[in-house]
Order: sequence, then structure tokens, then C-alpha cells
Amino acid sequence: MIEILRDGLRPIILLAMLAWGALPAQAAPPKLMLFGDSLMAGYGLPAEQGFAARLQDALEADGYEVNIVNASVSGDTSAAGLARLDWSLAERPDAVLLEFGGNDMLRGLPPQDLSRNLTAMLERLRAENIPVLLMGMRASPGLGASYVAAFDGVFPQLADRFDVPLYPFFLEGVATIAVLNQADRIHPNAEGVRIIVGKMLPAVEALLKGL
Repeated sequence: MIEILRDGLRPIILLAMLAWGALPAQAAPPKLMLFGDSLMAGYGLPAEQGFAARLQDALEADGYEVNIVNASVSGDTSAAGLARLDWSLAERPDAVLLEFGGNDMLRGLPPQDLSRNLTAMLERLRAENIPVLLMGMRASPGLGASYVAAFDGVFPQLADRFDVPLYPFFLEGVATIAVLNQADRIHPNAEGVRIIVGKMLPAVEALLKGL
């Protein structure tokens, strides 16, 4: 009889302890912010087939509980990303996947501008002690050898300077392969996104393990 009474009181006692702050609060899942352009925004795809949703699914399948915040905007250059970084950081992310450069390259903007904008973003994130995985991009050969060398070199140079991990090429395994891209030949289709996420997953998990 005493045991029954004790069991009946246990929920009441637990509720009281929660109210008094006697029990430790459950830690929230880490917040991973995707900060980039249309490649991470999921341009041209249903939400469930975009990069954010596919990455969330892949991480959960590997046992990672994470809250993904997609702060990517289609059409953004690195300058546009820098302009909205402070506003986006109101989300208070625990880590960031930083992906810009594609639109800079498509518009033929100077690689030194890309470098300057990414530098400012990385400095801001470092000041907030937010770990970053930097996503590399590659220039089209049609822009000329000197442009390609300058553009492609921005990402490893900044990764070394800021001592952040680099995923060398966001579109690895998908770029220029027609069946893995949408009709514009720029943005990956659903299968292309699946391949990108699969190739990138180890790098993202390594970032999360460091939190």
C-alpha cells in the first residue's frame, strides 16, 4: 500500500522538481546554419528534395540530432551574403556551412572581391566563436586561366588563413553531368543533391563532432 502511494506521488514530485529547477534541463540539439546561395537554398526543387532536407535526413540516419536552419538566399553574391550576415546570426547557430562564390563567378566579379567578402564573414564568425565548414567553388574554364586560378585559389587560401575545414568543391561529382542537373545546367536536380549530400556528409559530421 505504501509503495502504491509512493508511485502515485512520483509524477507530482517530478513536476515540482521541474518547477523549482531541481532537475537539469535537456540540452537542445545543436543548431547548424546553412548560409549561402541557391545551391543550399534548394532552387528549383520541392522543399523535401532540397539540400537542407536531404542533409537533415542523412544526419538523422547516422544518429545525429541537429536543428538545421537554412539561411540561404537564391541569387546572392558574396557581397549580398555579407550584407545580411549580422541579421542571420540572430538565429544563434552553433555551427555554419558557408557557401558563396557561384554567383560571383557567373557574373564575372573580381576574385579579390570574393576573397574580401568571405574574409569579412569568416572574421565575424570567428569573433562569435562559431565553427565553420567552408564550401569551395570552382570557376568555369571559359573565364580564362588567370581568372580560374585566382578564383579557385580563394577558398584554400582562406581555409588556411582562418584554420577552418574546407570542402573543396560543393558540386563535386555533379557539375557538368547533365542527368544530375536541372535544365539550366547549373543547379543540381534531386539526384544531384542526393550525391552532393552523400559526398559532403563526412565533412559535416566532423564539424558537428567538434561542437
